[in-house]
Amino acid sequence: MSPQAKTLYVAMELSNKNWKLATGDGSRERQKTVPARAQRAFLAEIERAKEKFGLPADCRVVCCYEAGRDGFWIARFLEANGLECLVMDPASIEVSRRGRRRKNDRLDASRLLDLLVRKDLMGQAKAFSVVKVPTPEQEDELRLYRERQRLNKERTGHRARIKSRAVLHGATISDPARMPIERLRDWDGNPLPPALQEELRREQQRLQQVQTQLHEIETRQREVLGDPKAPVEKILWKLVQLKAVGMQSGWVLAYECFGWRKFRNRKCLGSFVGLTGTPYDSGDSHREQGISKAGNKRVRAAMIELAWGWTRWQPHSALTLWYKERFGNGTRRMRRIGIVALARKLLIALWKYVEHDEIPEGAVFMN
Repeated sequence: MSPQAKTLYVAMELSNKNWKLATGDGSRERQKTVPARAQRAFLAEIERAKEKFGLPADCRVVCCYEAGRDGFWIARFLEANGLECLVMDPASIEVSRRGRRRKNDRLDASRLLDLLVRKDLMGQAKAFSVVKVPTPEQEDELRLYRERQRLNKERTGHRARIKSRAVLHGATISDPARMPIERLRDWDGNPLPPALQEELRREQQRLQQVQTQLHEIETRQREVLGDPKAPVEKILWKLVQLKAVGMQSGWVLAYECFGWRKFRNRKCLGSFVGLTGTPYDSGDSHREQGISKAGNKRVRAAMIELAWGWTRWQPHSALTLWYKERFGNGTRRMRRIGIVALARKLLIALWKYVEHDEIPEGAVFMN
């Protein structure tokens, strides 16, 4: 048996109740189901698979699963037990082009096992893309900004509901968080109905709680920015020195992108954010389908917003002059298309600034 053949391949199709395991040695396949998150049952099944395939007890074991709801604790658990693990990017997995295709956990696990064998045993590097697994500390650092983002959406929802309920009776509210509900009057000058007043008070209490939590998070962010110690905090401080880069846009770039991920080149960076083009060029058909949108949506949204701010606060930078020359006199649609191109160029420029201290041409710093 060759050294390559002395490897057990394990593909995991995860669900909330059960995990479907497809094991193989490169030529044969075996499937079993274990309870979800049952670590002992999983390791016992790995040992049984080694016996079934006639592999030595100390053989190499390579596992894979799709990145998703279960996060990265599974990869850490496998590596802690001496097993290799590849976390697969779901967007890179091949999908059948049939109009109707069969799909169940057994078929999905078998398909993942086939991709794993092709990548590891046959050397097909492009069989699927691998997601970088953060350390527990790096993953925990992502929580603050993501919670703030979620609370912002909640605040918007609470404010909109309070205003819309008042409008139903012809009342208007300027400040949903502070306006005394009992003072509201309908179109005829009468107090709002009792049940509606109670609903608005409860909604207002939830809004006030969300605003309090947002204030706590933003206070913590300002503390970090005022005294940067960790490497990612120093990257954040470096970014916000540039005019147009605020605390929140700098935070998402530092913690979601530049802080712990490393990129070989600008193409890898653009692909990670989903700002790469998707041309359709087949035969006589040639068209551009727009950006892929297959990357980190938080960074992508932040870069689009930052690109608009860059044209305002950095009007004499080379990137802004390029945008104005090429798209400034175009239609509204062309300007929106151009801002995506500017966002991609700006992201690359900020990456070079963070990694190699290359200041974007013509950019100015905060006073």
